[in-house]
Amino acid sequence: MSNTEKRAYESAIEIRMNEDGTESRTITGYGAVFNKWSSNLGWFREKMERTAFDNVDMSGVIATFNHDFNNVLARADSDTLRLSVDDYGLRYEFEAPNTTAGNDLLENVRVGNVKGSSFMFTVAESGTEWRKGEDGMDERTIKQVERLIELGPVTVPAYPDTTVAKRDLESAKEAEKKEDMRSVVDTERKYKQLRAKI
Repeated sequence: MSNTEKRAYESAIEIRMNEDGTESRTITGYGAVFNKWSSNLGWFREKMERTAFDNVDMSGVIATFNHDFNNVLARADSDTLRLSVDDYGLRYEFEAPNTTAGNDLLENVRVGNVKGSSFMFTVAESGTEWRKGEDGMDERTIKQVERLIELGPVTVPAYPDTTVAKRDLESAKEAEKKEDMRSVVDTERKYKQLRAKI
């Protein structure tokens, strides 16, 4: 999956309370946040549009801790992972399983050791838009996700892997260069036609 990307957000992860005031095993958080610029991701910043997950099939998404596929916490296709999109972002909710990974996660959320969430995804073809920000930094807007693969809590929102984003920017710049060259060639052709008429 060479076009797979990961992004992480530092955001509140919570254990829901039961109606009687006792603590449940339900963990909730946001895997993605909409319309907020990320911090500097090394050479660009990005944000996700509110519509980025429209029409995305989420039936095969899994929840893990720290992207560890050996310790699955919940799955959408097992009805143990609930996903929803609201104006803030992509929300997830699951019951921590009665496993070592699930119990450890509950304790780490309870004491505040887990500080964020992350998700793994691919972007649809033509699903991004690049521009230069006012400060000269490249800015990427993700308009359409193609596939949501995995999400869940992470200990530390890690520095994202931006290799795919770099390739996306290079492709956008190459397309822009080709369009500029076509414009120059077209202008030269028109100039030659005008000169021939004189």
